[in-house]
Amino acid sequence: QVQLSESGGGWAQTGASLRLSCAASGRTFNHYAVGWFRQAPGQERKFVAAISLNRGSTYYSDSVKGRFTISKDNAENTVHLQMNSLKPEDTAVYYCAAGLVGTHWSPWTNPRAHSGWGQGTRVTVTS
Repeated sequence: QVQLSESGGGWAQTGASLRLSCAASGRTFNHYAVGWFRQAPGQERKFVAAISLNRGSTYYSDSVKGRFTISKDNAENTVHLQMNSLKPEDTAVYYCAAGLVGTHWSPWTNPRAHSGWGQGTRVTVTS
């Protein structure tokens, strides 16, 4: 089983940048992807971005495409989420997830497809 630990959240002003990190320990598989979800107060958890560990392919939600970049550091077993041009609507608790990914990303982007969530890391963007 994979254990995930998120870090890097904090406060930022509109237009600023933050970088989140997800450190993975335990066993992962070639066909795993690691990614991020976020949950704003009173809202459901939503997909943000993910990266395939073997192919390196990435997938983003429309709300962050062009502003956020997900990357992986195989040596450190860490996935990073670089968040640029932050907006107040990016305010949320961000959670890391890992799991098998198939040909299409869509199933992976459903938060119900994942379990074993970490404690998350809070991001607050002020206007």
